[in-house]
Amino acid sequence: MAVETAVDIPIVDFSPFLGDDSEGKQTVAEAIYRACHEVGFMYLKNHGVPQGAIAQAFEQAQQFFALPLAEKQTIAWSSETSNRGYVGMERERLDETKPGDLKEAFNLGREIAAEALSDDQQALVVNRWPAGHDAFKTTISDFFEVCAEAAERIFRAFAIALEMPETYIAAKHRSRGYTLRLLHYPPMETLPKPGQIRAGAHSDYGTLTLLFQDDVGGLEVQLVSGEWIAAPSIPDAILINTGDLTQRWSNDVFRSTRHRVGLPQPEKAGRDRYSIAFFCQPDADADIVCFPSCQSEDNPPRYAPVKSGAYLLSRLQATY
Repeated sequence: MAVETAVDIPIVDFSPFLGDDSEGKQTVAEAIYRACHEVGFMYLKNHGVPQGAIAQAFEQAQQFFALPLAEKQTIAWSSETSNRGYVGMERERLDETKPGDLKEAFNLGREIAAEALSDDQQALVVNRWPAGHDAFKTTISDFFEVCAEAAERIFRAFAIALEMPETYIAAKHRSRGYTLRLLHYPPMETLPKPGQIRAGAHSDYGTLTLLFQDDVGGLEVQLVSGEWIAAPSIPDAILINTGDLTQRWSNDVFRSTRHRVGLPQPEKAGRDRYSIAFFCQPDADADIVCFPSCQSEDNPPRYAPVKSGAYLLSRLQATY
């Protein structure tokens, strides 16, 4: 009852996991196991994120990206250590072999009161908000919390799927070091550089990602065969993918799958594309060590232990 297949990306009904029935939770966990093992992506329905909150977040994102460039640049991203603020067009290069990506973004993390931090800490963990746009700050901050709660429910399902204690993965995210990214892909008004696309091929870095996208399309996922397939928006569903650290934790049981945003179809080249991604990263000091349930004498760990924060920093340095 939990899985149906749309193209090659499974659709998982999460509603049984939101109740108290252990059998229903196990059914969902098994469906998630198959999706993450075979594809590394899934559409999650009945996920508990209100559609109204999603719509409001997209509305505020559109208003933010419509601001003058000079105003957005006043809160520009400044370092991979902080990873907060506005990221301009072609600033990122997710595929290191290609030109910069044809997108702009706004990154934020957990909201922390500046007065509770030292000057050095403020430079690292205080969000950079556009002045005079209180509705934007309130809506996007609230959406961050909604996404965090949804992700933490999914952590529990992942843990059950991988035969670990239900709270194990969630306990590695106590600091809520998550990143919410608003993304805008402007209309294609000029020819791109050779090899340039909207977002280069890459895998995500952390535990898992929640992706909300509009109907313009363009996201593509690479299957085990090497084939790229479309991953369009499905009404009322969140697209979930597993990240590099989950692949390491699970000893390749769960796949961290490469994906990209290609150039739009000619009939959609004149449209803006918007998406919102919520990236979940374990606590910076968390040791990413192969789960006992995912190794054996015949299947030893394939990856050396790594600190979550060090791994993230290395990937961000390569991206920027």
